[in-house]
Amino acid sequence: MSSRIHVLRLYRRSLKLSLDWSVHRYLWRGQALYIRGLFEAKKNVTEPRQQRELIKETESLLEKWKHPDPYRPPTAPGGSKYERNLPCPYLDPPPKMIL
Repeated sequence: MSSRIHVLRLYRRSLKLSLDWSVHRYLWRGQALYIRGLFEAKKNVTEPRQQRELIKETESLLEKWKHPDPYRPPTAPGGSKYERNLPCPYLDPPPKMIL
């Protein structure tokens, strides 16, 4: 696999990971711009040894920051119970039981 494809996959994984940690999309947008800046800063690296080192470092960071309970769409198998960015419904407490 070429390093270009590998870097594109790392970029996408980093965006998805930051979306797992964000509560609202408007907060995530700033993080996405920051991540894009980090990737853009290293786009001119052409030496294969440096590229492999950067890829290895990025993969270790992604593994370190992995979310313990990542968001999954509600329609996916094992998906989250509620839609992202929607408030959880307020349910009435159960009625009191008289014994």
